[in-house]
Amino acid sequence: MVVTMAEFDFSQAIGDARSKYDTIAEALDVDKLKAEIKELEAKASEPGLWDDPDNAQKITSKLSGTQAQLKRLTDMGQRIDDVETLVELAQEEEDADSLADAKTEVESIASDLDDLEIQTLLDGEYDERSAVVTIRSGAGGVDAADFAQMLLRMYLRYCERNGFKAKVMDTSYAEEAGIKSATFQVDAPYAYGRLSVEGGTHRLVRISPFDNQGRRQTSFAAVEVVPLVEATDHIDIPDTDIRVDTYCSSGPGGQGVNTTYSAVRITHLPTGLVVTMQDERSQIQNRAAAMAVLQSRLLVLRHEEEAKKKKELAGDIKASWGDQMRSYVLHPYQMVKDLRTGYETSQTQAVFDGDIDGFIAAGIRWRHQQRREAAEE
Repeated sequence: MVVTMAEFDFSQAIGDARSKYDTIAEALDVDKLKAEIKELEAKASEPGLWDDPDNAQKITSKLSGTQAQLKRLTDMGQRIDDVETLVELAQEEEDADSLADAKTEVESIASDLDDLEIQTLLDGEYDERSAVVTIRSGAGGVDAADFAQMLLRMYLRYCERNGFKAKVMDTSYAEEAGIKSATFQVDAPYAYGRLSVEGGTHRLVRISPFDNQGRRQTSFAAVEVVPLVEATDHIDIPDTDIRVDTYCSSGPGGQGVNTTYSAVRITHLPTGLVVTMQDERSQIQNRAAAMAVLQSRLLVLRHEEEAKKKKELAGDIKASWGDQMRSYVLHPYQMVKDLRTGYETSQTQAVFDGDIDGFIAAGIRWRHQQRREAAEE
């Protein structure tokens, strides 16, 4: 089959791609990216960098992420130039195979530009940070606990698919199956900006594998996403505001971690927030990790209180989040649908295997629109 200009308008498609690329490049600010890379490279080459491993990891990770972002942007511009040249040569030589390859590449560029455009929408105060995600089982008994574990696997697989470093920090197992709760940290540029749109109540509808009568069961799980706290955030927590309890870690296996009082539970008395941590073997390490998560949650709480005050001053602004944000239906039909954005798919197994990029991209676009409308009001 011969691919001709009459069937596919290469000029229009390439022009659209170049226009979108220019808009993205302007929003991401190439000169600013280069300056940031230069500054991070200088810090990374300092002799005493690794005297503070945590800070060194932060600097090198940010440098790697910024370099990758600039390379992706540069490579995209080169791809547009290359496909334009390919089309010109193929049309001159009336090479149908090359035109077909060019059409595939133009469509691929358009898709990749859509993904790159998402980066320009991650402009929230904490969007560029790492994320701490907590999943809790809700109403629905053992099915809810099983659903919470399904969500944990889904997010860990999503991180794996995208090359994000994820570490499970705490897991509380349910008695019969699944988990009561789990907390994990995702270290990647803009991890919080991407994953924060996953926060809310998730609902599962299916034939319960735990019901011997095979009845349909609806269960719920809550997902909380907070940005990783940084030293500059100044979240001071007096010792008098917290209660620290230690206990033996729980979970499958008979490792040493299960036989010592290494697990830590910190209760923030003024707010009632509770953080548990049992991933590390050392009580000191678990306490440090729990304090970091507590600070992150207090940071979000402070931010929400500030936003609430602004809303009160500005008048009634349409709420941006509902209690139930996504439904996963496995019976009587197969469908995962986001109730805020309307984005849906019938590929339920792929979703539970971590293919949630479409949901996250739609969520980011939706949130950006909500923020813009709120600002206009």
